[in-house]
Amino acid sequence: MKLSSHKIVILFASLALLGVSISSSFAARYQEGVHYERVSPPQPTTAAPGQVEVVELFWYGCPHCYRLEPFAKRWLKKKPANVKFVRMPGVFRPNWEIGARAYYTAEILGVVDKVHEAMFEAIHELKRPMSSEAEILALFEQHGVKEKDFKRVFNSFAVETKLRRARDMGRRYGARGVPAIIVNGKFRTGAQESGGNARVFQVVDYLVQQESQ
Repeated sequence: MKLSSHKIVILFASLALLGVSISSSFAARYQEGVHYERVSPPQPTTAAPGQVEVVELFWYGCPHCYRLEPFAKRWLKKKPANVKFVRMPGVFRPNWEIGARAYYTAEILGVVDKVHEAMFEAIHELKRPMSSEAEILALFEQHGVKEKDFKRVFNSFAVETKLRRARDMGRRYGARGVPAIIVNGKFRTGAQESGGNARVFQVVDYLVQQESQ
């Protein structure tokens, strides 16, 4: 069956309108002020040109952060190629500092992959407070870190510098708690805003897509 030129024009116009409708409905799924909030003013990132930075603010003692971890791990395996993912400890209270110090010690020593999940499990599964340097040292030693290396870094100037930046950026991001996800220094979301842990990284993917355009 042949279509007249008039019918072909109508067909393409209809398809174009359908595309606009689908695009609009996709955008409408995630709304500013509902599923995410704007960071004002936007904050600088550590991303290279063409990259989109995604920062996860967390605290080891936070049960909500612990429950978000499996979703973060799954997302990291399939995250967009242009995403630079950064973990940043929240330092909103004095007793949160020691966990942040532990994370940055692991980062400097190159053992985050071994220690990060173990810290969460020690607190939330084994019910160990992990609130002293001795407890944290013992965990690091279980994962192959020598005591002298741990002590050299744990109270070092490098860790202090990272702690100061984490305190400052947590305030600049306007985060009121953890976990919180910051996309490209411009947008903030979390389980409460997105509608649950399973949807957090769906919102993140949407924001990453917007920032990648």
